[in-house]
Amino acid sequence: MGLEKILSVAGKPGLYKLITQTRTGFVAESLLDGKRITVSLRSSVSVLSEIAIYTLEEEVPLREVFQKIQTKENGAKTSISHKDEKIKLEEYFFEVLPNYDEDRVYVSDIKKVIQWYNILSDSDIADFSSEKEETSDTSEEE
Repeated sequence: MGLEKILSVAGKPGLYKLITQTRTGFVAESLLDGKRITVSLRSSVSVLSEIAIYTLEEEVPLREVFQKIQTKENGAKTSISHKDEKIKLEEYFFEVLPNYDEDRVYVSDIKKVIQWYNILSDSDIADFSSEKEETSDTSEEE
């Protein structure tokens, strides 16, 4: 399963797997405890495949940041906790993504990325490759 079906729901801890859509929203299952919740269409929901991290040059998709963490940690969980102090978190993130924009990426964002990576690692969701590989068919036709 890719990040296209993994959600972050505002006001709810952890991450959720999209199960099915309903008339008024959708049903999601927590990756932490397996409990199912119904989420209204009015809720603020983020799909992990749509999130990116600011760098000095561009925005890097979250899946690429997860791949860099996975490479750094040899596929294991992170060596630091999302609850560590600010300076440790910033140093760790600088090792993973050296050109991240320190003015636009806050410590709370770094905490979320580390926490989410560890949740995905615990849930055996470690395939951070894109399901929709970009093809350049249009450029070949020109």
